[in-house]
Amino acid sequence: MVFGSIISSPQRGILSPQQAVKLANVYLDNAYNENDSDIALVLCHDTEISLSQAKKAVKRTEDQYVIEKVAIAYMDLGDLLKTRGYPDEANVSYKKARKLG
Repeated sequence: MVFGSIISSPQRGILSPQQAVKLANVYLDNAYNENDSDIALVLCHDTEISLSQAKKAVKRTEDQYVIEKVAIAYMDLGDLLKTRGYPDEANVSYKKARKLG
């Protein structure tokens, strides 16, 4: 990558739960707007990774606001997966949202 030697990006693991949710929503927005199904699915996967990180971090802090944002993002991800023809994956996302409340 060209920028690798100029600018280093932070590892996903050092993002705060709020930042991880924000990143997940960026991925999700891009997935909604992507016409190429393969790219959209990769963006959904990246959304899931960021939400998983946020969910793990927020369990320790019990920040109800962030927990709610994570749950909403999981619901949105489920909706997108369902409309893209992945009902099983959508159901997994919905279950994760329900577990969070």
